[in-house]
Amino acid sequence: MRIIIEEHPNVLDVSELLRPEPKFVDKEVSKFRDYTVDENDPLKERVRRTYKLMHTHQTVDFVKGRHADWLKFDHFKATIRQALEKLNDLVDESDPDLDLPNIVHAFQTAERARQEFPELDWLHLTGLIHDLGKVMAFYGEPQWAVVGDTFPVGCEWGPSIVYREDSFVDNPDGDNPKYNTKNGMYEPNCGLEKLTMSWGHDEYLYRVLKHNGSTLPEQALHMIRYHSFYPWHSGGDYHHL
Repeated sequence: MRIIIEEHPNVLDVSELLRPEPKFVDKEVSKFRDYTVDENDPLKERVRRTYKLMHTHQTVDFVKGRHADWLKFDHFKATIRQALEKLNDLVDESDPDLDLPNIVHAFQTAERARQEFPELDWLHLTGLIHDLGKVMAFYGEPQWAVVGDTFPVGCEWGPSIVYREDSFVDNPDGDNPKYNTKNGMYEPNCGLEKLTMSWGHDEYLYRVLKHNGSTLPEQALHMIRYHSFYPWHSGGDYHHL
């Protein structure tokens, strides 16, 4: 199925509107997702290092290798509750706003969805589980291959990707003529489902749900698969694909 967006979508991570910490009470929405460089800020430097590693190592070959490894679905077995509880011990190293366990984000998102759309119970569940793919971090996957914004591999990197100007300099795909053009290995207007996304929690959870015959509606599965694709849904990049 191809998804066609007629207008630039306005998608907001709802956790940016529902922070539990007092320091966020008066913070404007526009001040979240601040990726400016400040070498004296340990949180910002942690985020920048995570993206530098991601943008160096997320290549076409790397993603193919992760598919071959993780999509055998043999790393672990857990209930939804058990996976959620694991997030108690995970702090997302790519998040410039929050230094709390990721389970907080899960319940924030579910609760905001319930408040805004009380009749859509599937959306409440989607909000609760959307980041469960991050459990890969407990089974040997480095955070730069688990968290953070996603992007297609195999084509020119979009200009709105965070730290785009200097974080890809060591990525070998940038020197490969098959991958370093605007369309790269894709046909124009091929649709989202034809793209090979950088490896992370979005794609993994989407594949787990499909593998296990999830009864969530297709729009829920696509929310999960592309919710971290900020260069597309918030940056306006990749619409030619």
